[in-house]
Amino acid sequence: MKTERDEDAAQEERSPQEPDFYSPVSPDPQEPVSTYFEEKVPIPDDDGTKLFSFRKLWAFTGPGFLMSIAYLDPGNIESDLQSGAIAGFKLLWVLLVSTIIGLLLQRLAARLGVVTGMHLAEVCHRHYPMVPRIILWLMVELAIIGSDMQEVIGCAIALNLLSVGRIPLWAGVLITIIDTFVFLFLDKYGLRKLEAFFGFLITIMALSFGYEYVRVAPDQAAVLKGMFVPYCSGCGPAQLEQAVGIVGAVIMPHNIYLHSALVKSRDINRANKKEVKEANKYYFIESSIALFISFLINVFVVAVFAEAFYGKTNMEVVSTFTSCNETGSPHSKLFPANNETLEVDIYKGGVVLGCFFGPAALYIWAIGILAAGQSSTMTGTYSGQFVMEGFLNLRWSRFARVLLTRSIAIFPTLLVAVFEDVQHLTGMNDFLNVLQSMQLPFALIPILTFTSLTSLMNDFANGLVWKISGGLLILVVCAINMYFVVVDVTALNSTILYVFSALLSIAYLSFIIYLVWHCLIALGVSCLDCRGSVQYPPSVLVDEQPEFDS
Repeated sequence: MKTERDEDAAQEERSPQEPDFYSPVSPDPQEPVSTYFEEKVPIPDDDGTKLFSFRKLWAFTGPGFLMSIAYLDPGNIESDLQSGAIAGFKLLWVLLVSTIIGLLLQRLAARLGVVTGMHLAEVCHRHYPMVPRIILWLMVELAIIGSDMQEVIGCAIALNLLSVGRIPLWAGVLITIIDTFVFLFLDKYGLRKLEAFFGFLITIMALSFGYEYVRVAPDQAAVLKGMFVPYCSGCGPAQLEQAVGIVGAVIMPHNIYLHSALVKSRDINRANKKEVKEANKYYFIESSIALFISFLINVFVVAVFAEAFYGKTNMEVVSTFTSCNETGSPHSKLFPANNETLEVDIYKGGVVLGCFFGPAALYIWAIGILAAGQSSTMTGTYSGQFVMEGFLNLRWSRFARVLLTRSIAIFPTLLVAVFEDVQHLTGMNDFLNVLQSMQLPFALIPILTFTSLTSLMNDFANGLVWKISGGLLILVVCAINMYFVVVDVTALNSTILYVFSALLSIAYLSFIIYLVWHCLIALGVSCLDCRGSVQYPPSVLVDEQPEFDS
């Protein structure tokens, strides 16, 4: 605890040009902000002279790693292995650039939560009218459902592989539901213990996929070349579509909402500008470390399948490893005896690893997928709760919130698992990535809008460089993901579906234009607000300026 003498000494050291207090954004007193976590992690004091403190970094460590799990979910893992099998090492640079873009977007999300004390869904609830707010909530919920389906299906497939087919998919889905409920209440034993559990799951993923990397031993020169040379020689439509798929899998809309909420778990005095600035710095460092680790794990997966399976055919698998195709084997029908290029997904990928490198490779792969699916399912539940509480201003009991958010995502997954077999289920991954790609503007546009508002962010609002670069960044990401959507829509080959898609596209683009209009006004293009209908009243959002000694 700081003594009165320490406070006086610190006051003397403050520069008159940078006062310690500034005007913080305060939640409405009639509408208390609810955070999922029931405790806040204290930040250790120091003398204020150090530029960097490992003790403080450790105190801020946690939210970034929970956020990074979305970069390691089964949808990402499947995108990685398909990238390696289809394009070899040539698209590793796309993975690197996507991760960097994701880091910059997560920085905006963390700053919003730290500076305002509200997460993105709560800010949307305050600023958008009711109808756009409900539409925005529904779009984000769709993204969460799509992501959750990938995660739960990934867990079910992992359990199926570990049990050699004895646990059917529907049973794997039910097991995932039950253990998710159990794990979600771990924070009752302390927030840091919960964060440590997530760290343990990330460690399992690193060890599992790291083992596969060491076992396969890919060409290190090819890995580095693919990572740092932004070129794809001999690439065609399949490789281009895979590159777009990497971007869509890495940058996920609900993760922006999640990260803006998780940073509220630290005890920060938002009336103290120095503490807010310090929190932003340490959260960015922690997020950089977390995403670097997730990037390495993704590289492990891409490199394994690029080295072992790039250019391979079904016949090579059948002729070289007859044990994988023998009668009575649960995998006997996976690899037809033809010369078509080998197609892999999470399920087939594990089987093929077992065929090429022994049963240990298959089981270790399944353990890694189980850790990825379980951890991302839990963070997906957190996302669902934050989004629902924020957009709808719900004040339900904790169990009711968990039950509702789990049910919304689980029931579609369970229906799919009952009516599909494991060999066809992972083919849904492309569709689900498209679904999430379509929802991406509904996170990126609001986060740029609100972090650019001086009335909301005060001294921490985006500067001109960030406004321009952020706008261009979001434009590029949305354009890439929309290309991904167009490619899949054009493959429908049905006039009725084309017409239906056209009508949906008109409604979809109209809503995006509405959000962009709000965003441009927030960025300073005030001439677009001819009637003055877009207002962010400071009397509602900003406290009075506290007095301080100059």
